[in-house]
Amino acid sequence: MNTVDQRQRYIIEKVEKSGSVNVIELAEAMDVSEMTIRRDLNELEKVGIVRRIHGGAVSARGRSYEPPLSMRSVENRLAKQLLGKYASGMVVEGDCIALDIGSTTYEVATNLVDIHNITIITPSIPIAQLFFDRSDVRLILPGGMVRPGETSLVGDLARRNLELLFFDRLFLGVGAVDSSAGLTEYNMDDAAVKQIMIKNAKEIILVADASKFEKIAFAFVSSLKFLHHFITNEEPPTALLSALKTSNVTVHVVTETGAYIL
Repeated sequence: MNTVDQRQRYIIEKVEKSGSVNVIELAEAMDVSEMTIRRDLNELEKVGIVRRIHGGAVSARGRSYEPPLSMRSVENRLAKQLLGKYASGMVVEGDCIALDIGSTTYEVATNLVDIHNITIITPSIPIAQLFFDRSDVRLILPGGMVRPGETSLVGDLARRNLELLFFDRLFLGVGAVDSSAGLTEYNMDDAAVKQIMIKNAKEIILVADASKFEKIAFAFVSSLKFLHHFITNEEPPTALLSALKTSNVTVHVVTETGAYIL
């Protein structure tokens, strides 16, 4: 882990998992000097990800803090690739599907190369770009305002147009999944678009890695009861798994060694 990006991603993962990090432990784990770690922590503090304390740092992320898409795209990359490949297996020729914004649903989209004659509706510009030259795919963007950074389509126009469309299945991404709060998102505009897609989908498939478990973001999206499937990379903790099963959600756990259903 010699590059700044690698070190800072590692620090973010540690602070997200435990709530705090220690300079000495980080330096030993990454085989760098304590001074290097302090510089990394200072940089992360400047962008509001951590708050420095004596000997280390604690998480400074509030519920409305949204990690940039570019950062999320490299976090848990292998897990997201596995989830995307597995989820794409639920799409068959002739389907009309909606692909939500996000780094994990993007991986679903990349695995649709061999699925032909489908309709794809998406508020994600990066996902839409994957299909611009596919003559066998009917691609529909809802329009609306482009949200900088996330490059998602939001606003009244996007919501009104999505209200007119109905689809076989929605591949949904969210900021957090909690046993009591349900599905939440960092941004209210994105949450509003998700709610319309959930309302108009025959089948709703949540695709999210374990880093989203038992966390609550800023804006409410939906209760768990509207989900049909949840594809993830680890077995959810007891409370969350119980809430999912009570809501009759089929949980798919996908790992490098295989997949199983709870």
